[in-house]
Amino acid sequence: MRFRATIENVPIFFRIIQAMEKLQKKCIIKFTETDMHVICNDEANEGGIQVWSVVKVDSIFTSYRIQSNANNEITVTLSTEALLSALRSSSSSASSSSVAATILPTYDADEVVMKLAKKNDQAVLSFEMFGVSRSGRKVRVAHDVRIDVMRPTEVEKLHEPLCPDPDGAHQVNILLPSLQKLRTIVERIRPLSNVLVLRANNSGKLQLSINTDTVKLETQWLKCANPPMTKEGQVPNADDAEDPSLEKPDPDKLFSVLVSVRSFLQFLNSHVVSTTTIACLCQNHCAILYVYIGEIADAGGVLTYYIPTVIDGDD
Repeated sequence: MRFRATIENVPIFFRIIQAMEKLQKKCIIKFTETDMHVICNDEANEGGIQVWSVVKVDSIFTSYRIQSNANNEITVTLSTEALLSALRSSSSSASSSSVAATILPTYDADEVVMKLAKKNDQAVLSFEMFGVSRSGRKVRVAHDVRIDVMRPTEVEKLHEPLCPDPDGAHQVNILLPSLQKLRTIVERIRPLSNVLVLRANNSGKLQLSINTDTVKLETQWLKCANPPMTKEGQVPNADDAEDPSLEKPDPDKLFSVLVSVRSFLQFLNSHVVSTTTIACLCQNHCAILYVYIGEIADAGGVLTYYIPTVIDGDD
């Protein structure tokens, strides 16, 4: 089993793990020949929120080499905090994107190499940073992150949540406003309610609301785009976007999902990554949120958040 890669885009890798670290203490990373999958599926997560991310190898790495007996795939579990610390130490540009970072590196790495290694019989992801200090001296910094390599039988048990097929009759897709702006609004709502209602229709209307015994509050956006979507979170080509066999949805019908305010705020931590985010609201089932790394047409990957509906939730 061998793995070695140069991290060409440290800031993007850092921001992806930064968003994961806000969700849970450990995550799963699956490396394949073409993609890196970052997964948070711990059932202990408040509200049952899960993240299944697919990031193209060439959007982050160069000199990427992987070899294993499991179809050249390697899947590991590791501490999100430890990985974040390793990435933070490699670049001031990564560190400056984190409010939590209090000490910037005294150098900028010209090259960051990540490889699979073993130290004292413990598997690690070993990070080597080569650069020049601010005084002009050459610097080499090593940082190891403990990992557990998953067996193929364990990997086979990993499955994304089951969701309805996109059909237009039970769900709606809508382009979300800036996640940073949404986060500001939801932070203000948080002390008022534990449950947030998400509503949208196929005329570009998006609503966020709470409804308690003492407070009724609603924020609304109009003229949001309603992009077509595949089940894998892809926007079809123009030639494939229209399927004449599908019944056109009622443009004014509102689809709604009740979600935990805390879970929605955990999703909104992905604002550090997002340029474009599309929400798929499956009526009374779940909200699926696609956070694209870069513009949709040539995105380097997508973080897919699954937030289940709150059943019989009282505000």
